[in-house]
Amino acid sequence: MNRSETTLDLFAETPGVSQLAYREAMDGWLAEVGRAGRLQRESSIEVYAHMWSAMAAWAVGNGLAIDVLTADDLDTYLATRGGADDLSDRYAWRLLRLVDRVMQHRARQHGTTPNHAAAVALARRPELRFANAHDKDPLPAFLPAAEAKALVTYLSAVRPGRTATKQPWQEVRNRAAVGLMLGAGVTPGEVRALELEDVTSNGGRNKNVPWKLQVKGNGNAPARETPLAPWAGQLLRYWLDIRSEQQVPGSMLFPSTRSTGKPWGKVAQYNAAKEVLSATGLEDVEGGSFRLRHTFALRQLRKGKKPEEVAKWLGVTDPSVMARYQRVIVAPIDVV
Repeated sequence: MNRSETTLDLFAETPGVSQLAYREAMDGWLAEVGRAGRLQRESSIEVYAHMWSAMAAWAVGNGLAIDVLTADDLDTYLATRGGADDLSDRYAWRLLRLVDRVMQHRARQHGTTPNHAAAVALARRPELRFANAHDKDPLPAFLPAAEAKALVTYLSAVRPGRTATKQPWQEVRNRAAVGLMLGAGVTPGEVRALELEDVTSNGGRNKNVPWKLQVKGNGNAPARETPLAPWAGQLLRYWLDIRSEQQVPGSMLFPSTRSTGKPWGKVAQYNAAKEVLSATGLEDVEGGSFRLRHTFALRQLRKGKKPEEVAKWLGVTDPSVMARYQRVIVAPIDVV
């Protein structure tokens, strides 16, 4: 089902305030989340389109243009949804969250100040604000400073001069790959997709030491550049030396085998990362790869980097993702 058709078909022309702005706002938001891969199921698209169109039809019928909607207007609308069509608190929470996200997107598109009516309505109604508390957007899990430092120490110990015996090439590969997730904020899928040409070694502080990555775009994130923490760059340099020494063929940065150079499989890479985290002594290793990415993001924010800059490094286009990081930053935490 075409996203634009989904929204347009649900609007009926009525006299009074034009529905065009409401229609365009929803279509624009649907297009953005679709490109970012955050809304793929047609059933979800239909639900959001129905929620928005019902609210918009009411607003237009009452002569309320999209940019002048107030929290009181939204409260009034919610109060009208009685009887068989009564809104549960959770449904009302979803509606207000939707309105807020669409309004935020509209403001970005037009370069205007966002209409915060939905956010105000939620803020002053605790019964709605916490209606979805059991599964609301969670704060990102990250490594405490002690665990992060221990992991960096363990990963770096594979380098020459830091270990008594030379480690197998697979061990160096595994630690270097984990190092990129903590030291550059890349995802497991991006780690597997990286190629030799994506590593930038020239122009950095240290000669021939990688200092940034070119990450190819995919269905969830745009192509981007992301910096490498110095220790991660040194670890990656050692892996590149080992890879050359072993004469591994192919273009993949982290191949699955030494003889073929074929891409690393998802399960094999997941198990390798899990083993590295377990060997470090981390208590929670399930899903730990994304905790590494979150730790990278939080560390950059704690260092004073602008959220917009960190978002580009992560390939994040959804403002709510960075908002979750900001909620952590305002708390008294210690990130390595």
